[in-house]
Amino acid sequence: MEVVNLGKTVDNGGAPLSILQDITFSVGAGEALAIVGASGSGKSTLLGLLAGLDLPSSGTVRLDGVTLADLDEDARAVRRGRLLGFVFQSFQLLPALTALENVMLPLELAGATGAGDTARQWLERVGLGQRLRHYPKHLSGGEQQRVALARAFAPVPRLVLADEPTGNLDAVTGRQIIDLMFDLNAKEGTTLILVTHDEAIAARCDRVLRLQAGELATAELASGPAG
Repeated sequence: MEVVNLGKTVDNGGAPLSILQDITFSVGAGEALAIVGASGSGKSTLLGLLAGLDLPSSGTVRLDGVTLADLDEDARAVRRGRLLGFVFQSFQLLPALTALENVMLPLELAGATGAGDTARQWLERVGLGQRLRHYPKHLSGGEQQRVALARAFAPVPRLVLADEPTGNLDAVTGRQIIDLMFDLNAKEGTTLILVTHDEAIAARCDRVLRLQAGELATAELASGPAG
């Protein structure tokens, strides 16, 4: 992924409000990148632009060599389904679907064969082989995030975007989820972009980008390995 001079401005009651300005960086295949910054620094806005969920006011986001802003909404959705996996703070599981069905969904949307078998294997990998038929409301927060990890990795994405994946979990469960996410990422060779406020989590990535008031303050090597 390549980001060049990215900016986002919104209308704030008739006056323009700059959320991101002149953001430039690239992420190599298999690299783990952390994005950190205070609340309101633009982290989640940046992640939405990287996913093509929103369009920039200036600059470009290139995913697999294609500028996302050059695609219409349907084409961006197809590209997301083919190349990206997502892990959210609030899990974003569909409540009417079982754990198995939640993991099957992106596989089915992508037209994959054997979606049920693949989803079952991934739930077993994240330690939920006995919870396939459980609905989200019957799963703990940690179990829901394990389902979300299985859903993100099952389609074999090029890039996984994770937005505060431990934000709704207690400290012990959060560490277990982060350990699992980095383990899956290393084994699958996926590129990872992780938004977090936790410096210990950020230090496990290969590099750290720091946002301050919508600008890229620093880019640095992290202090620990991604795994």
